[in-house]
Amino acid sequence: MITTLKDKSGATMTVGLEIDDPVSSYTVRPQGERAVGRADFVDSPGTGHDRIFFHTQVDDEFGGRGLAGLLVRAALDDSIRSKVTVVPVCPVFARYLTAHGSEFTARGGVFRRPTPADIAVVTRAVRGEA
Repeated sequence: MITTLKDKSGATMTVGLEIDDPVSSYTVRPQGERAVGRADFVDSPGTGHDRIFFHTQVDDEFGGRGLAGLLVRAALDDSIRSKVTVVPVCPVFARYLTAHGSEFTARGGVFRRPTPADIAVVTRAVRGEA
């Protein structure tokens, strides 16, 4: 999955998906350059249908250009295409879905609140215990 979008400054940015085990990421980068932001997630083991987003970060020098929003929107669009349920542990995803959750679900998206079990999955994954 690679999506080309414009940031608030009008610069072309590429959002891509980097699958890894156990933590994967959507990344954003200026065209042809290194990644300058990421939204990390873990796919819940067993079901394969829950995608737990737990951390979003953009390099300071790219702050204020709307890159976190580009990451969130691209990740949510891909979640609809992939038919996964979004679990927003990350505050950036949680805020976005609080404000725009009805739009997301109207387009076919599914999300739910995180549970202690989701937090445990993320903790194990980050510690390399997954």
